[in-house]
Amino acid sequence: MTNRLDSYLSAYGKGFGFEFDNNIMLNWYPERIMRLCNGSESLLELGIGHGYTTHRFSQFFSQHVVVDGSASVIEQFHEQFPDCTAKVVESYFENFEPGQQFDVIVLGFILEHVSDPKAILQRFKQFLKPDGRCFVSVPNGQSLHRRFGHAAGLLEDMMALGSGDLELGHERLYSVDSLTRELDACGYSIVRKEGIFLKPMTTKQLLSLQLEPKIVQAMCEVGVEYPELSCGLLFEVRVTAP
Repeated sequence: MTNRLDSYLSAYGKGFGFEFDNNIMLNWYPERIMRLCNGSESLLELGIGHGYTTHRFSQFFSQHVVVDGSASVIEQFHEQFPDCTAKVVESYFENFEPGQQFDVIVLGFILEHVSDPKAILQRFKQFLKPDGRCFVSVPNGQSLHRRFGHAAGLLEDMMALGSGDLELGHERLYSVDSLTRELDACGYSIVRKEGIFLKPMTTKQLLSLQLEPKIVQAMCEVGVEYPELSCGLLFEVRVTAP
């Protein structure tokens, strides 16, 4: 398992072909979460990934624990963010035992990577406080630019994994409907559905336009109201009362 995780390390560093998208999405969704929280809560974060979110969350939450199964990803993170105050635990999600419950749990672009997402969702319910909040983000296979590609005959199956997905080790994409069904089946009540980055064209096309930062910001702001069309999905959920 460790070798499999480490084999995708290059996609989590500089020079990755979709670094433009990742910079936008992975800085935007933690901003949305922090706007909804007060900073005094305890946070459990699953996965380090590119490290943007872990670094930002550690500066906001009063207690921050992050778990990741890749020693190489953890090492790279410590090199990039040596002053991060988060407690980093090396463990597979399936084996992790935090010994406490948390006010907030964030599964940020995790479910598309794991072999059994429902098992992860079921397992981590026990680590959420009774009134706790869980935030789940995933890539949206039915985003606007993928819909355009499909309508133009350039993308036969909108839910098919692209080259960037394969480089990152994705095993699936989601839609608003499929994520809703999965969360419902695992005993979560959905209280918020947002979009992450409303992207109208391919990354290469966007880069060629040299857009001003305020235009990119607007794509994120507008995307909040259009999850079904955005590149990513951000759902806030609570554990359904028995």
